[in-house]
Amino acid sequence: MRIVIALGGNAMTAADGRARVEDQEAAIAAACGHVAGLIADGHEVLLTHGNGPQVGNLLLKNELAATVVPPVPLDWCGAQTQATIGMMVMNSLGAALRGRGIEKPVAALVSRTLVDLADPGFAAPSKPIGRHLSEADARVMIEHGQNFVEVPDKGWRRVVPSPQPKECLDGPAADALLGAGYVVVCSGGGGIPTVRREDGSLTGVEAVIDKDLTAALIATRLHADVLVIATDVEAAMTDFGTDHAALIDEVDPVRMREITEEQGFAAGSMGPKVEAVTRFAEDSGGTGVITSLSHISRAVVGEAGTRVVPN
Repeated sequence: MRIVIALGGNAMTAADGRARVEDQEAAIAAACGHVAGLIADGHEVLLTHGNGPQVGNLLLKNELAATVVPPVPLDWCGAQTQATIGMMVMNSLGAALRGRGIEKPVAALVSRTLVDLADPGFAAPSKPIGRHLSEADARVMIEHGQNFVEVPDKGWRRVVPSPQPKECLDGPAADALLGAGYVVVCSGGGGIPTVRREDGSLTGVEAVIDKDLTAALIATRLHADVLVIATDVEAAMTDFGTDHAALIDEVDPVRMREITEEQGFAAGSMGPKVEAVTRFAEDSGGTGVITSLSHISRAVVGEAGTRVVPN
């Protein structure tokens, strides 16, 4: 099968959220061990990933150096983190495959995602990123053209647009590499947010694209059989945190949308994951899966996780 796997932020950092170099290398190595198992089973795999902690580190460097050098824009931050995480995945996955006696090339693409400047997200930036700042520190960044809002009792925090992904511009390159036998890393962090100018040229913009929604888009465009959203729980749940909590196992898209309406999954956690696997099942006819890395092999064959299957 052709499988797209979206690695969540927990696969990029230590369990306590630390993102030191050694923490990231150890977490990615652990994730790649599970991915190597799928490849050993004969599946064709494309990986995408989050980059929140890594971009957060770059934003902190921006803030500390803002009076010395101009801040690096978000599209540049996305490109830098894609390359860094891609390099770590290439090294770790290559080692995991060789440990299984498999010689298979791994390639990472610095990859762009097309968005529309007419998207409502650009008119009303609302996605919070980075840390809370004092008003004085926020004013420095505002002078550089960034948007900040005051959060009561916490300080000032940057907000940016979060537009819907329209096209994975480098999907054809990913498809060609998959066809040539590569494992591919693509569209990390939702892809570098990119818009098309009136003359047809492309340019990056300051925005954050949800990585799970981009994963659904590229999985559909590449005709994947399965999209796996890898997170830190075995499956999505109804009534999470209550005595009545229950795993959601196999449902069709219609039922999943009903459950979503009933449960109101949080926009900052399970909501985008549920929306991504549901869109994928609706648009592609493939199976969308939410599960943990430790259950990924069983989930792919229908034995674990939340699985949204086409009608």
